[in-house]
Amino acid sequence: MRHMKQFWLTAGLDIVESLRARWFHVYTLVFGGIVALLFLFGLTESRVLGFIGLSRLLVTYIQLTMAILPIFVLITTVRSVAGDREAGVFEYLLSLPVSLWAWFWGKFAGRYIVIFMPVFAAMLLAVAWATVQGIEVPWGMFAYYTALIAAMAMCFLGFGMLISSIARSTDVAQGAAFLAWLGFLLFLDLILLGVMIQERISPELAVTIALANPLQVFRTAALSMFDPQLIVLGPSAYVILDLFGVLGYKVFAVAYPAALGMASAALGFLIFRRGDLP
Repeated sequence: MRHMKQFWLTAGLDIVESLRARWFHVYTLVFGGIVALLFLFGLTESRVLGFIGLSRLLVTYIQLTMAILPIFVLITTVRSVAGDREAGVFEYLLSLPVSLWAWFWGKFAGRYIVIFMPVFAAMLLAVAWATVQGIEVPWGMFAYYTALIAAMAMCFLGFGMLISSIARSTDVAQGAAFLAWLGFLLFLDLILLGVMIQERISPELAVTIALANPLQVFRTAALSMFDPQLIVLGPSAYVILDLFGVLGYKVFAVAYPAALGMASAALGFLIFRRGDLP
């Protein structure tokens, strides 16, 4: 009971601290601005890949979110542990009746709420505006995209907590976070493509390895909303659908990144507990 009280206290303090930070204001404006610009450019009135109305806007929004959200989450999160270490917060923590578990996981919970809510609020804004304009709301797509974003936020928050537990300074943590983002976004796919071109591994194995990359999982899941058979992926679609099926892959695309994020955060906690405080 005492640990849970400390947990929620730490989470609340992190939320209050984040709400006052400039990065949070920029973060909120970015995602709110994306929705506003998409409405401004009339995406709800266009037809692309068979999608019209709010469906078209949500498809575009999720694609942009996949590129922007991870780097925002990683860069801001790595400062949570590494920044407190440099500021001498841990020494102060020793004098307080706060357990390491409550502090670390309270930070995790508070930061998760802070990074998820602005992205979700932007989607709610889009739904509210569509309702006012008499545009049909695709509730199934909205619910699934919400689940994808929630899983994405948890995944990269976990990576951020792990990196910040390992790095000994804020600069090193931020550099590692940026390299991790580039790796997930670009380098891993390029390496796999090069290996496939040289025919060192089979296409089936390459697709399986590619799905270990959470960003690739999110991309494919987003595609599945307007192309359930994943025809645009070519032969890769057969491997994915044979492994999971259409519904199975949609479940995997939410469950796997979320579990990966929690596992990364748990590993980060073990490193933090053993390395920072006696």
